[in-house]
Amino acid sequence: MGSGADRDGMLQVCVNGARDAAQHPWLSADATVVADDAARAVGLGAHEIHVHAKDPAGRDSLAGDDVARWVRAMRAACPGVPIGVTTGAWAEPDVERRLAAIAGWTELPDYASVNWHETGADEVAALLLRRGVGVEAGIWGGAGLEVWRRSPVRGACLRVLIELPEESAEMVREHAEGLIAHVAEEPSIPILLHGEERSTWPAFDLAVELGLDARIGLEDTLTLPDGRTASDNAAMVRAALGRMPEG
Repeated sequence: MGSGADRDGMLQVCVNGARDAAQHPWLSADATVVADDAARAVGLGAHEIHVHAKDPAGRDSLAGDDVARWVRAMRAACPGVPIGVTTGAWAEPDVERRLAAIAGWTELPDYASVNWHETGADEVAALLLRRGVGVEAGIWGGAGLEVWRRSPVRGACLRVLIELPEESAEMVREHAEGLIAHVAEEPSIPILLHGEERSTWPAFDLAVELGLDARIGLEDTLTLPDGRTASDNAAMVRAALGRMPEG
C-alpha cells in the first residue's frame, strides 16, 4: 500500500462509472485495461475500488458473466483490495430482472452500491446481504434518505454513500451537511461523501475536513483540481492524497 495507508479516512477510487469509453482513454470496455489503471491508483494509496462492470460493447451491466469478468480482473491486478460494483437501475431498470441478475452472480464483489431513490432498493440490498455482499447505501437527496431510514436492512449497511449532484462549490457544504446531519441520527455508520463533475473536488475537500471517507476517480470527474484533464485514475489519486493531511 502506498502513502495513503498512513492518512486518516478511507480513499476509494471510482475507476469508470457509467461514462462512455470515448470520453477518456482509460474508460475502456476491456476490464484488464481498467484494472491496470486501478492497480496504479492502489499502488499510490487508494484503499478500495469501485467499478462498473461493462458488457463487450462498453455498457454498464449486471449480467453474471460481465460482473465476473470485471471483478476477476480487478482482483488479479489488485489482490487483497476490496472491490465494489454498482447495482444502478440504469443497468437494468426492471426490478425483477435486476434481482435475477444479482442472484446469478458467480464471482461476488466485496460490496455493491444500492441507490435508495431507486425502486426495489430494499429487495436488492437484502439479496446482496443474503449472498454475503456488503451494501453501500447510496443517498442523493431527502426522498432516498427517508426510504433508507425506514429500510429493514438499514443497520446492516457497510456505509452510507452521500452523493452530491453537479452543483457549484458554494452549494456543496450546505447540501452535504444537511444530509450528513440526518444520517448521523442513525446508529453509528461510516459515511463516504463524494460529488460529481463541478462538485467533485469541493466535496472531496469537505470529506477530508470532516474526517469522512472519500472517493475520487474518472467516474466522478475527468479533471484535476486545476481544471486539467487527468491522465488516468492514478493521477486523480495522487492529487487527492496531496489534499489530505499527513497521518
